[in-house]
Amino acid sequence: MRMWRSLLFVPANLKKMVDKVNSLPADGFIFDLEDTVPADQKQVGREMAREAMAKVPGDRSWVRCNSIPTGFIHEDIDAFVGTKGFAGFVVPKVDSPEDSAAMDRMISSVETRRGLVPGSTPVIAMIESAGGVIDARAIFKVAPRIETAVYAGGEDGDMNTSLGATWTSAGPEMMYVRQATLTAMRAANYECPLDGVYSNVRDAEGFRSDTELSRRLGFRGRPAIHPSQVEAANEIYTPTKAQVDYYTRVVNAYKEALTRGTASTTVDGKLVDVAMYNTAKRLLDHMDSIKELEALIGSHTKQK
Repeated sequence: MRMWRSLLFVPANLKKMVDKVNSLPADGFIFDLEDTVPADQKQVGREMAREAMAKVPGDRSWVRCNSIPTGFIHEDIDAFVGTKGFAGFVVPKVDSPEDSAAMDRMISSVETRRGLVPGSTPVIAMIESAGGVIDARAIFKVAPRIETAVYAGGEDGDMNTSLGATWTSAGPEMMYVRQATLTAMRAANYECPLDGVYSNVRDAEGFRSDTELSRRLGFRGRPAIHPSQVEAANEIYTPTKAQVDYYTRVVNAYKEALTRGTASTTVDGKLVDVAMYNTAKRLLDHMDSIKELEALIGSHTKQK
């Protein structure tokens, strides 16, 4: 299980930003070849991203390839499958099961040509339209290589255009598609469902508020569009000490109850049975994954 509390977008053609990645505490990076990179800079971006991701420890470098209709996705796939440090593709505008199947076939073709197991390159699918939301569960089923997805509902983005809705954070305008996409991710058993970006980089308070709402809804991480958002995302998506302490006691109490021949007990006056045990175990497993990642990032930072 891989947890991505923060995945920082990095325009792949901007050297000053690419060169900074190893000084930043993001759980991972998304080298962007899509909307932030002009057509005549795509190849430069591919080359710079390949060079940079080879220096990032722990296979934490994703690439947002171009969408299928652009015609650039073939070159993106060919450039990165099997390269050092490459975590997988973030595939934008996956609007239908047909898009998902086409993406899967294109990646499988390159994997086969390079002697890799078809399906071994992970994908994060971006759900960016009304059609994508309606078909999300089918999209995920078509391609088992999809590790998780992003609800791409940033302000004035493609989802807004698709819906014709006004963007708000906590209001009803976008909440249905946000929760519906999350529900589809959980139905696909994704352990780290990802929320969308928060577009106003100057609104730190708004980012924190929206990220706290995101965590309560059930998301476990989100992409960031500016380094200033990374530490807040890491903090908010990390279980608190009080949660870890409580759920550790839940796990221990439930196991102890089983030794007495019963499958229920109480902790702090609250019922604990197998459902509560499973909730506790998921959070503690989540926390173990975060600790492993933080140890990797911390040790690398100290070396630098």
